[in-house]
Amino acid sequence: MNIIVIDDDRLVAMSLKTILENADDIHVVATGHSGPDAIALYEQNRPDVILMDIRMEGMTGIEAGKLILAKYPEAKILYLTTFSDDEYIISALNMGAKGYILKQDFEGIAPALAAVMRGQTVFGEKIIGKLPELMKTPEIFDYEAHGITDKEREILTLVAAGRSNKEIAAELFLGEGTVRNYLSSLLDKLGLRDRTQLAVFYYTEIRQ
Repeated sequence: MNIIVIDDDRLVAMSLKTILENADDIHVVATGHSGPDAIALYEQNRPDVILMDIRMEGMTGIEAGKLILAKYPEAKILYLTTFSDDEYIISALNMGAKGYILKQDFEGIAPALAAVMRGQTVFGEKIIGKLPELMKTPEIFDYEAHGITDKEREILTLVAAGRSNKEIAAELFLGEGTVRNYLSSLLDKLGLRDRTQLAVFYYTEIRQ
């Protein structure tokens, strides 16, 4: 298996090269230290997998990965980073990366590369724990068009989660009277009768 290692920390890149070349059937054909390096080295070497850091100066690994996949849709990109940042995970998933694992899991890197070669998508244990929440259907409702404020949006979400006025007041540091006023405003804006209809509206119209 021919791979390229991209990491802006040169010591890390060399360490990864040493570790991986001690594993069976892995050959590091090149190392680079930036997004542009990743693009150029991929074009020059066409590796089986590119193992790439995310946070790099100038161009992130996500940005470089998107450019590589736009030109080479068959490219297999495995992200290796110290950050389990939700935004990066979602970006990696959406762009078609083959995995996202943390650098701390050195022993898992070679098996992850092998899994990618077998056509699998791989994520480290800490990342897997985040996936169910991150993969929930996003909200598609236009709050602004209905004149719903950020605070009303918070309260709507809590009502849908089954919270009472007292619980909402405690969580948002508001008085119960204030919560009732927000609820009344929400019902008027959405043309609904009560909090039950509000909860149903949330799950049928906002999260579909």
